[in-house]
Order: sequence, then C-alpha cells, then structure tokens
Amino acid sequence: MLNEDNPLFENWDQDETAVSERYELQDPATVAAELTAAATDLSDLYDTVGGDQWSRPGTRSDGALFDVESFGRYFLHDLVHHIVDVQHGFAALPRTTKGDG
Repeated sequence: MLNEDNPLFENWDQDETAVSERYELQDPATVAAELTAAATDLSDLYDTVGGDQWSRPGTRSDGALFDVESFGRYFLHDLVHHIVDVQHGFAALPRTTKGDG
C-alpha cells in the first residue's frame, strides 16, 4: 500500500495454508525465530510510515476497504486471537504428572 495505489489483496485461506504447509510438523523453535524476524521487519517498516501514508488504501478481494493504519490494527488484533488460541490449546493438553504446568 505504500508503494502502489490501492492494491488488491487476494483472499488468503489460513486454514488451507496450515494444512498445505503442514504447520503441525514444523519445528516450534524455527517457527518462533521466523515469526520474530518477520515481526521485527514489519515493525521496522511501520516505523517508516508517516503523515498521509497512514491513510493509503488497499482493497481485499471481497471488496472490503482498509488503509495502512487499519491493516496494522488488524495484525495486532489477529495476533491477540492467536495467542488466546495457543493458550487454550495448551490448557486443553492432558497433564501427565501432578504439578506439571
């Protein structure tokens, strides 16, 4: 959105990606390192945004409109949901010994 006027973002099916990329078989340490690097890159990019750039538009394939600012807020909103999902997943795991946490 910073380099192109009102780009169109194709639909991304996160569930299909999880299956096709076999998320359940990926090494957690590698994934954590990759996520950390990507988050740093994204944060660095957002540090360069200023003034009117925050309102530069983009369009999803379903016609929904957003801008740089709302896209950033969505990232954070989605991250919170994924953290909750992971916490619920860990909470649902059976405990094999008393005191495991």
